[in-house]
Amino acid sequence: MLTAMTERIIRREAVSDQLFSLLEERILNGVLPPGGALTAERELAAEFGVNRHAVREAVKRLQQARLVEVSQGGRTRVLDWRASAGLDLVLQASAGSRVPPALAGLQRDALEMRACIGADAARLCAERCSLDQAAEITAAAAAFGRIGPDLAALGAADIAWWRLIVTGSGNLAYLLAFNSLVGGALPVGEVPPAHRADELLDVTAHLRLAELIAAGDAPAAERAARELLSRAVPSPAAEPAPSAAAGREAAG
Repeated sequence: MLTAMTERIIRREAVSDQLFSLLEERILNGVLPPGGALTAERELAAEFGVNRHAVREAVKRLQQARLVEVSQGGRTRVLDWRASAGLDLVLQASAGSRVPPALAGLQRDALEMRACIGADAARLCAERCSLDQAAEITAAAAAFGRIGPDLAALGAADIAWWRLIVTGSGNLAYLLAFNSLVGGALPVGEVPPAHRADELLDVTAHLRLAELIAAGDAPAAERAARELLSRAVPSPAAEPAPSAAAGREAAG
């Protein structure tokens, strides 16, 4: 009895998850435009051949993601996700089977965010870190330089080194964002080390940044960190231009 009940619950949750993903994609891609009413519960149940409980669960998740708003009268209105959604939208998309087309450029954006957070974390670390933390950062940079050209090993060591810097910044929000960035919750965690070769192989830049932090030179540490981390950010010219039809759809 318990086994059968558990299997039913799992299947029901899977249906609501799939329905959530489908509706989320319609909202992100503008098929369900901002300000419009979400398709009625009864119609969604009939369209996808699911029960209304699954629809309600999916709509509840859309509401939690701030993609829709349920009014007092029961009407569900689609929100402009660019004005209402947060990073949890990215986490949900990354956890799914595929990223919605509207978020296709998110990897580059996440790399830009990484560079911004890393640069400011280096500045704060230079201002705030203890002598012991500075010594640990310097020693880790020296050890980084002895690894050699193994990009996978350099990538792992680089994460450990940046964790020391972000921890030394004393900013908990930056540390939590760092965990999301390197843990794969955001698309930057999926960037192959080969795409960051210029950054990872520059041992001199790592040593220099460690020296600036140890010296307490916050402005120079910020500049050095931004220059180092920005190397992994693809230039807009290197990305495929959107088609005219895609541009009209986005504008509409």
